[in-house]
Amino acid sequence: MLMRRLHPSPFDDVDTLDAYALPTAEEPYVRANMVSSLDGAAAVAGRVGSLSGQADQTLLHELRTMCDVLLVGAGTIRAEGYGPLRLGEDELQLRRDRGQSEAPRLAVLSRRLDLDLAGPAFTAATARPLLLTTEAAPADRRREAEQVADVLLVGDTDVDLARAVEQLGARGLPQILSEGGPHVLNQLFAAGVVDELCLALAPVVTGGHELRITAGGLLDPAAELDLSDVLEKDGYLFLRYRSRR
Repeated sequence: MLMRRLHPSPFDDVDTLDAYALPTAEEPYVRANMVSSLDGAAAVAGRVGSLSGQADQTLLHELRTMCDVLLVGAGTIRAEGYGPLRLGEDELQLRRDRGQSEAPRLAVLSRRLDLDLAGPAFTAATARPLLLTTEAAPADRRREAEQVADVLLVGDTDVDLARAVEQLGARGLPQILSEGGPHVLNQLFAAGVVDELCLALAPVVTGGHELRITAGGLLDPAAELDLSDVLEKDGYLFLRYRSRR
């Protein structure tokens, strides 16, 4: 997809596959992709769809094409109705050229495994999903989950995000894309594992009392990021920030 670059150097036609290219590294690299209204809402009536447009959706699929694993929280899976991750032939060829598997794996964070394990995100997946959960998850749910996914224990009663990222890297999945939701992004920042934030600003004002792109405890210290790119298409601003960590 072509966008207009506003920063660092203005240019009318920038290919987003080049603009958002990931660094080549064996260590885990965590990229978060989120969308927000101009007044800070990360959803409308609990769903992201009302904030999303064609440009935002196209970029979302391109970022998925680049990653090894898509990391999302259980609440996002339930609210957004995730299905299996499907790629077109051009996207598959890009992954083959980069030496990646033909589809990114879905990794779901869930303390209690209270998920629809019979849903298409699990039963129709191209690549076997991962479930990142805790020692406290009910044993019967763990057994059920193991029928449709690889279950990783990454915490006692709460999911340890630093351990989760480490486990994904150890499984040969270093390029990690998180699509939230806000609680997961807050926890990723709190764990100090976010390398990059991609934020799409939708050209709408929603009002209301929706969550921001992060939700949870106060980050202390606050996460500091540097603005690396600003692109525009169809009235959306696409901001790319790099962590200073």
